[in-house]
Amino acid sequence: MNIDTSGVDTPCYICDLGALRRNLEILAGVQERAGCKILLALKGFAMWSVFPVVREYLAGVATSSVAEARLGRDKFCAPADPGGRTWEVHAYAPAYSEADVAELVELADHIVFNSVSQWRRHGPVVRAAGERQGRAIECGLRLNPRHREVEVELYDPCARFSRLGVPYQTMPGPDDPALAGLDGLHFHTLCELGSDALERTVAAVEDRFGPHLERVKWVNFGGGHHITRPNYDVDLLVELVRRFRDRHGVEVYLEPGEAIALNTGVLVASVLDIVDNEMPIAILDTSATAHMPDVLEMPYRPDIVGAGAPGAHAHTYRLGGLTCLAGDVIGDYSFPAPLAIGQKLVFDDMAHYTMVKNTTFNGVRLPSIATHDPDTGEIRVVRRFGYEDYMTRLS
Repeated sequence: MNIDTSGVDTPCYICDLGALRRNLEILAGVQERAGCKILLALKGFAMWSVFPVVREYLAGVATSSVAEARLGRDKFCAPADPGGRTWEVHAYAPAYSEADVAELVELADHIVFNSVSQWRRHGPVVRAAGERQGRAIECGLRLNPRHREVEVELYDPCARFSRLGVPYQTMPGPDDPALAGLDGLHFHTLCELGSDALERTVAAVEDRFGPHLERVKWVNFGGGHHITRPNYDVDLLVELVRRFRDRHGVEVYLEPGEAIALNTGVLVASVLDIVDNEMPIAILDTSATAHMPDVLEMPYRPDIVGAGAPGAHAHTYRLGGLTCLAGDVIGDYSFPAPLAIGQKLVFDDMAHYTMVKNTTFNGVRLPSIATHDPDTGEIRVVRRFGYEDYMTRLS
């Protein structure tokens, strides 16, 4: 991405529309070749100002709460398409309350339950609501094949003692009345992984839930598919989906979040001060804990345009955030020239799992949200945040 950030007020997330379309074209190609449907997982990327672009390519949204489902219905599925095209809203959460279900039945096309008890409790309500509305609200059940592919346990849906999905050891038989009426099944075992990991997962699901697959209309392969990264084996993914569809006669869904927004956005920040405590420390107008929390949670070290690893260039700094948290540190970086107060730094790959996870801890201002048009070079700020956004979250 070639983005001129010289005139950008910081901090600011910028999504490049050209990079976004490149990702979406890859995903649309997978849909066409594999005969599946791909949904945008809002938990990873919910920048609704670009939904008109995303819905040109994808089949709908995957949501994890009533709020996400409403955002999908209001901002992705609307306005109505003049050509009659429609988009789907799928919902899944570890548990639903009665109030959640009462709202979801007005918003969702698919509702996936995390347990058999949740399905038995809420399934009749969903069915009755669909009949009243004159439409089918399809119901699914999340499976846990106890097949592990993710190295970081924080992100592993199949880690020991996981609460996510029905373990194969406790799954009722396919003819058990407790499962009667289910339309589909869902599994999610991946995080930032390739199609080779999916191939192993599919084998485990078929081994452990094979008879159940013959009883449903669709299977959702969940998220964590890094489809748009450069070394992803797209041909293997297409073949896996095709073969699965042929073997079981089902429709297949994928619901990546990160793959839609991977390498499409940056976070621009400025140096506010430089102090010294055994090494130079630059304090920025952004924050690891508030604006890019995965830096601390995963943890990982984001790339900065023009910077290198400590010692790679002549001048090494620790980059610190603006909150009072002692550990609000982004990492150590080196630069060819000394940093200066007011200098802008551009953090790469900051569109996914940033805007959807950031906080107003300490009242630190949230970064603005902007788009970049690669054809014109225009940076359009679509949202600025201030005191009202902090104050209205509290009481």
